[in-house]
Amino acid sequence: MLTPLLEGLRDSAVVNLGGAVTLVVDDSPFSLELTTQALMGFGMPVRYVCHSAPEAMEILKDHTVDLLFVDVEMPGMDGLELVSWLRRSGLDPNAFAPVIMTGGHVRKDKLNRVRDCGANFLLTKPFSATTLLERIVWTARDTRPFLEVGDYFGPDRRFRSGSGPGGVERRADLIRKAELEAARAAEKAAAGDEA
Repeated sequence: MLTPLLEGLRDSAVVNLGGAVTLVVDDSPFSLELTTQALMGFGMPVRYVCHSAPEAMEILKDHTVDLLFVDVEMPGMDGLELVSWLRRSGLDPNAFAPVIMTGGHVRKDKLNRVRDCGANFLLTKPFSATTLLERIVWTARDTRPFLEVGDYFGPDRRFRSGSGPGGVERRADLIRKAELEAARAAEKAAAGDEA
């Protein structure tokens, strides 16, 4: 898996992705080529390239992969169905491999479906090489446990405070922090009035 390749690295450490076995699935030849070229530019060889979900399924049944890039929208079986299948496939270790989904014009309902299929992250197209590399490193360092809840199987869908990509805190965490600070300030002011 990708995580051992990056385990124990400092934030400023140089990352060597040369040993990662990568699968890219995209029905668009142009997007497939751009993603593949960006990954190879990072020194990350792309071992498997597929134009469809059924093609990817055959590779995943026979070969171990460390990281998948899957396009959300594909004809026939889309990327969401592929990731759901992978998570429920029982193919160890592939069922636990990090999955970065890619897609253009992703609305909130689609974002929720990406999260609910078991993907680790969604990267919207077009993306820069820098953003792609940041998401790869973040995904490799992601320590969220895998959960099986109802029909969901995948990484915990909740991010802990400050655990998003780049250490960015989620809006809900920031709101909660502001509410706590306001409550403390009100308590302090009330205690001062009583004295």
